[in-house]
Amino acid sequence: MAIAEADRFGGTCVNVGCIPKKLFSYAAHWREDFHVAAAYGWTLGEPRFDWQTLLANKDKEIARLNGVYENVLKKAGVEIHRGRAEVVSPHSVSINGQTFTAKHILVATGGWPYKPPLPGFEHAITSNEAFHLERLPKRAVVVGGGYIALEFASIFNGLGVKTRLSYRGKRLLRGFDGELGTRIAEEMSAKGVEVCLGCEPAAMRKVKDGSLEIEFTDGRLQNADLVMVATGRRPNSARLGLEEAGVKIARDGAIVVDRFSRSSVDSIHAIGDVTNRLNLTPVATAEAMWLARTLWREPTPVDHENVPTAVFTDPNLATVGLSEERARERHGEVDLYKASFRALKLTLTEKKERTFMKLVVDRGSQRVVGAHMIGADAGEIIQGVAIAVKLGATKAQFDATIGIHPTAAEEFVTLREKT
Repeated sequence: MAIAEADRFGGTCVNVGCIPKKLFSYAAHWREDFHVAAAYGWTLGEPRFDWQTLLANKDKEIARLNGVYENVLKKAGVEIHRGRAEVVSPHSVSINGQTFTAKHILVATGGWPYKPPLPGFEHAITSNEAFHLERLPKRAVVVGGGYIALEFASIFNGLGVKTRLSYRGKRLLRGFDGELGTRIAEEMSAKGVEVCLGCEPAAMRKVKDGSLEIEFTDGRLQNADLVMVATGRRPNSARLGLEEAGVKIARDGAIVVDRFSRSSVDSIHAIGDVTNRLNLTPVATAEAMWLARTLWREPTPVDHENVPTAVFTDPNLATVGLSEERARERHGEVDLYKASFRALKLTLTEKKERTFMKLVVDRGSQRVVGAHMIGADAGEIIQGVAIAVKLGATKAQFDATIGIHPTAAEEFVTLREKT
């Protein structure tokens, strides 16, 4: 067993994704937490934030994780090759000029941020560079309406940057439950992010003072010190020799695979973001385990049903199962249960943030087919709810579960009135 890696171990998630993003998200939340603490009797001096301290501590933690991943591979007896691999044939790869043969080849090269080919957008950064900025800007524009755009808009805003989120669509988070997209825009706006919907950039240029000026398709202009584009990611499949070896590649660059993660060439398999199926780190990990069982035990297809996910905005957002829209398409008639309330933690403050919860129930079977939340620790709460949804729990079984009081999570088992 061997692995080829030209960069750091851990992939996007560890190096320029989930882990540093969540650390930045924690940092951004502290500013608000200091204000909440004052309502509970804590007296604090005026808090000050140091970007360089956060960067240094983040880099130290990422380096530690890189070492952990490398040691796990070594202990498992995996032969490590430092270099970029290219597929030479269905059973061979070339690394640093040396050819290796194998019964099976696995491609797990992930994805890469996509920049729209607009005039001047070479001056914009992507999420990759956002983790290594020398200094924080005073004004930032984040272009995009997906989870990466929303997370970084919340991060910049929380760290004191005047932030604008510009999205060409009419609602944020396409593909999520529609109500979540509408409500998270309201909550982020209330926290200071300027959310501009229907704002599609046309060009960008540098101006005399060194700042950037964005021109939108409706003629509006916006100045910023930093522009970050979060307009999607593309599978990292180019220049790997795949097509020459007979592997079918989709128009977007994704390696086309079947439900057993096998490509059009029987001996070549692919998992994770390079297949552009469900691009989440735990899903890629699960796809690897399913593939291992398929190759060495028994055929095990991927299972992408009821996968929970979180968006680490401020406030957090998390979901599992079907959106209301998808549930109506699949099941026809559905019952909806919702709650919107001010969290207990904020009742001693003047903050108006609302926690939102929603259950989507298939009317015929009364199974809970979707659970959605906006609010503090939404990811932690939905992870538990996901077990029940995955097991096919009914609304009656949710109702029969005793809630832990006082918590926000108890609302999921106390929702009684249909909306």
